[in-house]
Amino acid sequence: MTTATSELREAGTVRAVDYLAGELARAGVTHMFGVGGANIEDLYDAVHRGGTVRGVVAKHEFSAVTMADGYARVTRRLGVVAATSGGGAMNLVPGLAEAYASRVPVLALVGQPPTGQEGHGAFQDSSGKAGSFDAREVFAPVSRFCARVDDASSLTELLPLAVAAAQADPRGPAVLLLPKDVQQARIQVPARAVAPTSGPRATASAARHDIAAVGTVSDALHRAGRVLVIAGEGVAADDARGELAELAQCLGAWVAVTPDAKDVFDNRDPRFAGVAGVMGHANVEDCLRRADLCLLVGTRLPLLARDGLDQALAATDVVCLGPEAPFVSGIALGGDLRDALRAVTVRLPPHPRPCPPHAGPLPAPMPGPLLRDRERTVPHDQAIAAVEAALPQDAHVFVDAGNTGASAIHLLPAPRHGRFVVALGMGGMGYTFGAGIGAALATGRRTYVLAGDGAFFMHGMEVHTAVEYDAPVTFVIFNNNAHAMCALREEFLQGGVRSDDLFAPTDIAAGVAAAFPSLEATGAGDAAQLRTALMHSNAGGGPAFVAVSCDPREIPPFLPFQSFTEAAKSKEGSDERGVVHVG
Repeated sequence: MTTATSELREAGTVRAVDYLAGELARAGVTHMFGVGGANIEDLYDAVHRGGTVRGVVAKHEFSAVTMADGYARVTRRLGVVAATSGGGAMNLVPGLAEAYASRVPVLALVGQPPTGQEGHGAFQDSSGKAGSFDAREVFAPVSRFCARVDDASSLTELLPLAVAAAQADPRGPAVLLLPKDVQQARIQVPARAVAPTSGPRATASAARHDIAAVGTVSDALHRAGRVLVIAGEGVAADDARGELAELAQCLGAWVAVTPDAKDVFDNRDPRFAGVAGVMGHANVEDCLRRADLCLLVGTRLPLLARDGLDQALAATDVVCLGPEAPFVSGIALGGDLRDALRAVTVRLPPHPRPCPPHAGPLPAPMPGPLLRDRERTVPHDQAIAAVEAALPQDAHVFVDAGNTGASAIHLLPAPRHGRFVVALGMGGMGYTFGAGIGAALATGRRTYVLAGDGAFFMHGMEVHTAVEYDAPVTFVIFNNNAHAMCALREEFLQGGVRSDDLFAPTDIAAGVAAAFPSLEATGAGDAAQLRTALMHSNAGGGPAFVAVSCDPREIPPFLPFQSFTEAAKSKEGSDERGVVHVG
């Protein structure tokens, strides 16, 4: 705490923003992400004066939210984002929507014009007065808690409520709207300020599970001969990997994961069945059809995770462990996930069952590029293999949407001691650039961002933020000069009559190298060069950037395209590598 802030506290009052910055520090928050502006500058000033929380300035408010999101996912602490009024505030909405849908605890601190100017034509007025729109109505649908702090003294009550709402089940964003004069006002600090609870979560201890309900679940698992576990992102959010592994061992169960949860179970464990759903492995469906019971752990099994499995699920008993009811019918045991896993496991026989044999998550054959492009592009399977060879086992991986995402989810094993994050709540392109930076700054560990060129053109200039803060992020851009998944849908589903989503070729690596002379930016011409560049980035301390050329008509391992892939095989044939060519 600085001398100036100490003197204010000794006088019995502090600026509201100094109180706010101090409470964030007490809660264990180490970084606040955002973009500056007139109506949030006082909070940045307080963070600077406080010296404990680091203020990080992003290039765009969407990315600032994803930085807070990535920070929260890898640390299991509260992520904090700050933005000014008007367009800055509105730019927060898509990022908050992702955090809401993916149950990520984020606190958004949003500046507003001074209260005396509300309803009087103030610049960027969003008070809802005199014909202005009401920011509360904008943020309420994408938050667990939203309040306007009209009186500075009420901040001591509203802040703990906001933090508690963000970290309660279901988790999600909380929003505080902070008029500029309220931020500057002096407030009396309570003798024992109710501060946000430090640590990964600020929720109260969950009530003990009903003994009868636990018994029903345990008995069902005990009776089942073969069990398929499908584990979701909730296992990571609740740090329940150990409990999941213990239960799977007791049951002798196969374990599959949802597309956004590859890191919750060891991908190289003999029990690992693969990824479920639209970007997953056929072995999961095979195991489900052979199973007597399907156990969902930390997932509601949304459509992307169950696509292709509905018929088998309808013929299988389903049990769900998690705080929210699943999207499929079955027995549900709610409450705290770790407690539920422990309560069920302790009632099972102590002798582990053997795991039945299964095929494992064998990758689907990867359809390759057109013959005329083979010399100029790198097939996704080769590029992903190069990433796998270089990836440190304690690295974090953030995977973006599109063909790149489908290939990485299907082909790339999760690092054993790092996160593997896919933002499927909203599936927003460009999420990874900010999220990877937030994760890297939070942990200091090498973080890989895997994204396509379309995502790069949306939010890739956050590379500037990585350079400014020397974040250890390796950006890997799969450049097919297209919104390729959209282009394939046009070809397969609409007769290939348009080329809207095919772009003129761009040398992204050269452009980034010219823009950021201090950044190591490489254009990899083949898989070997890609692996070498990635290995070199691992040895450095700051950011690195690698782009690899891919073919926009390479068919990714994506279930809706499977029938077209099979048709292409029979119609066109394949080359000596088993690579399918279309067109």
